[in-house]
Formats: sequence, C-alpha cells, structure tokens
Amino acid sequence: MGQQDLNEEPPGGEDPKGDRVSGAVKWFDPAKGFGFVVSDAGGADILLHVNVLRNFGQSSVADGARIDLIAQRSERGIQAAEVLAIYPPEGTAGQGPEEVAGDQPELDDVPLEPARVKWFDKAKGFGFANVFGRPEDIFLHIEVLRKSGLSDLQPGEALALQVIEGKRGKMAARVQAWETVRSGDAQE
Repeated sequence: MGQQDLNEEPPGGEDPKGDRVSGAVKWFDPAKGFGFVVSDAGGADILLHVNVLRNFGQSSVADGARIDLIAQRSERGIQAAEVLAIYPPEGTAGQGPEEVAGDQPELDDVPLEPARVKWFDKAKGFGFANVFGRPEDIFLHIEVLRKSGLSDLQPGEALALQVIEGKRGKMAARVQAWETVRSGDAQE
C-alpha cells in the first residue's frame, strides 16, 4: 500500500504495521501533547501524538521539520504509529548561537556527550543542561534546538550535545535526543 492509499479504505490484506510516510511537521504543541504532519503524497493531515514521539526519544519536534513515520488508519483518522526519522527544518538560519559562540570549530571533531536538561524556557528561547562528569552548566539556545529538529525540552530529558566554548562559556552547538544517538549506534 502506498502513501496515497491512506485516504482510501484499506483492503483486506493490509500490513498491520501501517504505511511508511514522509512529510513535514505542520505544527506540534508539546503542552497539548500532539500536532500534525502533512504527507508529501497529500491527503489528510496525520496526527502525531507525544507518546509516539517519546517512543522515538523526543518530547517535541520543530514545526517544518521533515519526518519519516509509519501511519495507520484508525476510527479517529490517520495517526502516526511510529517515528522512523526526524530531520531539521530546511532554512533554519537565524540569529542566536553564532553570535554568542564567536569562531566555531568544525563540529565533526566535537564529540557527542551525554547530558540531561536542567531547565529550558521556550518563551525565553534558552535553557541549560548538565553534561555527565562536567561541573558547569551548558547553555542551550532555541535556534540550536530548531536546527536539530527540536522545539522544546523538558527537565531531566536525556540528550547528546556537541559542546563548544562560547563568548560567555560552554554552549551546545548541536543537540540530539539521546535515544536517537543510541539507536544509531545499535544500527552500525
């Protein structure tokens, strides 16, 4: 069954897992616990529930982020059953961390480090995390989150950070949900 077939009645031999769909996040509200994805193939919007996103290892996703998922038809419409991959929104350039960081090193040489969110305020556009084994707080800027495909963080959430020296101290240059890093290691 192809992506476009989700809007049609399913035939008798349907795959119980659902259909692979690629699309873009229309919007996602972490406070409400859901949002919608627009399939590249068209058709009805696909409901994305926070629990499905958490199973992928994230509690939020940026509006406009590209997403691959498994979608299923239910009594309430088309819903995401599993998130397969999330890609940062295109054209997420904006002011923020570059001005704070000054000269940035090549990030390919900066290791991913395990961390937990201390606090993050989406309205203020920043927060802090603690990297395991480091005493100082690591600054998290909302533009770095957006470039990483995230839109919000919750206290205690597990992350992987690439930390650089900014003008005012240590800051995250790249952020990933810890589960996506771990699942990527398992596949190699």
